Amino acid sequence: MQQAAKRNRLLPWFIGIAIVLLADIWVVQRMFATDCQAPGIVEAIVVIIIPAVYLGLMYLTLKSQD
Repeated sequence: MQQAAKRNRLLPWFIGIAIVLLADIWVVQRMFATDCQAPGIVEAIVVIIIPAVYLGLMYLTLKSQD
């Protein structure tokens, strides 16, 4: 019987990075296209901090499944 090929455990993380980057690009584009009046700190939190925390937690979860 053949064994299934080993799959990279971080593949969902890489897919998550791609999705988060696409969402960030869309959000930033909408902020600039509509001349968003949100303060700079709010924009930074939405575009940088929330995705970074999400990806960090997702990475730790996937790595702990060893």
